[in-house]
Amino acid sequence: LARLEPLARRHDAVQAWLDRAVERGRVRERLKGFPDVERLSARLAAGRSTPRELGALRDALARLPDLRASSQGVVGEAAERMLADLEEAAEPFRMLKAALVDEPPPVSQGGGVIRAGFDPYRDELDELAHSGKRWIAELEAIERSRTGISSLKVGYNRVFGYYLEVTRVHLDKVPAEWERRQTLTSAERFVTPALKLRESEVLGAEEKLRAREHELFVQLRDRAAIHLPWLQRVGGALAELDAVTSSAEAAARFGWVRPVLSDSDRLFLEASRHPVVERLLPRGEFVPNDVDLDATRRQIVLLTGPNMGGKSTYLRQIALTVLLAQSGWYAPATRAEIGLVDRLFTRVGAADRLGAGQSTFMVEMSETAEILRSATARSLVLLDEVGRGTSTYDGLALAWAVTEYLASPAGPRPRTLFATHYHELTQLAGRLPRL
Repeated sequence: LARLEPLARRHDAVQAWLDRAVERGRVRERLKGFPDVERLSARLAAGRSTPRELGALRDALARLPDLRASSQGVVGEAAERMLADLEEAAEPFRMLKAALVDEPPPVSQGGGVIRAGFDPYRDELDELAHSGKRWIAELEAIERSRTGISSLKVGYNRVFGYYLEVTRVHLDKVPAEWERRQTLTSAERFVTPALKLRESEVLGAEEKLRAREHELFVQLRDRAAIHLPWLQRVGGALAELDAVTSSAEAAARFGWVRPVLSDSDRLFLEASRHPVVERLLPRGEFVPNDVDLDATRRQIVLLTGPNMGGKSTYLRQIALTVLLAQSGWYAPATRAEIGLVDRLFTRVGAADRLGAGQSTFMVEMSETAEILRSATARSLVLLDEVGRGTSTYDGLALAWAVTEYLASPAGPRPRTLFATHYHELTQLAGRLPRL
């Protein structure tokens, strides 16, 4: 963001949650494990939702009233949007709850998607399939008793369907009306006319049941898609709610402050810290630093020092602080005054693009040239070791020229942080008034 009004609204929303620790804790707890409604809505819009995704949408709708109750009393755009028109959740939730089983499968073609009692024809097919299976399961005990074959068992495979298996020692007891289906090393498999009839009924009912459930699921998905505009609004509100409460939580837990944003060219941070590195160190071990830049007095900071002295950390913590502030978050510092940045340019790290015929040095020069062409007086420029990819004097000459251009009255004059091992560049402090 590069405009004050939307940033002020975001910071106001963060402040509202920061001031209400109890409500923030309740909302954060209720957001845990919450389905990604924006993604689920996008899948629904594309007609690619699976039963499991519709089940996740149903579960999200079920949790909305509780989340709304936790958000009441907190001022903020996301909270207000959460509270508005939530009654619209009733219809899609009621529909999905009535139709889907508690734990839907990942695909709809295999059945097991639709809840019993939702569709009479589906229930009829389900009963037919299950009653046939019950009859087949009971057949084993009936035939054992009738024939006296104690080792008889009923089985099924996809090639031969249902069968009665009899070991070779009992073959003399097999009734004459049984039909031999398959011969094995130690047993033979048979079918009966009644078993073939039931098998046909069961397999036919199962196939029709799967087809009916898939048809019902597609209808359900189409009906749910009618509510897409509302679902997308709720998804956006949930995402904002998660973002602003996260920001407030970070501010409360780590001692971040609300930045003072303006249309000026000022960049002042007091006791600035790297938001990630300080979390990786024991409490109190990270050493904070200040920065004070503007276009008229202190435009460029030239930072020298040994390896592992913290130069890159300093550059990156300032960049991240500006990025956080202009995303609507609070700043990891004790005080932050930031003139809005139109773009944030960095020349950091070493990498080549050999596939494009560019060496490490060429990549560095291309990126530096792009910065010099594109930066404005409202930009923030971070340069880390520019010129190191070539001989010492060539690299020094490049770094010197870049610095002079950035400070030139005819140049862009952006706020700049330049970390370097070329100690000779410090001579520029006597020649360039804003360095």
